[in-house]
Amino acid sequence: MTRWYALAAVVLVADQATKLWVLMVLERGLSVPVLPFLSWTHACNDGVAFSMFRGYGWVFAPVAVAVSGYLAWEIWRLRRREATTLVQLEGAAYGLVMAGALGNVLDRFTQGGCVVDFIHVHYGWFNFPVFNVADSAVTVGAATWIGLLVAQMIDERRRRAA
Repeated sequence: MTRWYALAAVVLVADQATKLWVLMVLERGLSVPVLPFLSWTHACNDGVAFSMFRGYGWVFAPVAVAVSGYLAWEIWRLRRREATTLVQLEGAAYGLVMAGALGNVLDRFTQGGCVVDFIHVHYGWFNFPVFNVADSAVTVGAATWIGLLVAQMIDERRRRAA
């Protein structure tokens, strides 16, 4: 159980440390090429994921705090379950989503409603929205969580069919 809280803490610290680096090194709007398909681009996102709902990020901040609280509770509840691989993945997914949500909420409070984004993936005509470590954690955690739910549904259908 504590490993998933520790995972969340490590990801949260990494997120905040990288954002602090961006704030210290890059002026807003400045883009520095790293690889042909990757740049560090300092952007202020006052919306939610991928800059959707610009200007309404504050509306989602309480939701992110509530979701983080729920996930912390779910991690605590996992201690009662057998430590299978699926339970381990579930705990990791919860920890990643919780860390990402808290990282971006912290930005909203410390950066005047703005989330610091800086990872810019692009190549030719392809231009992915600028994101950060917290966004990556939420994405990987949510994808893992969805994958586990699908696996559970498939397993349940197989058991019913047998």
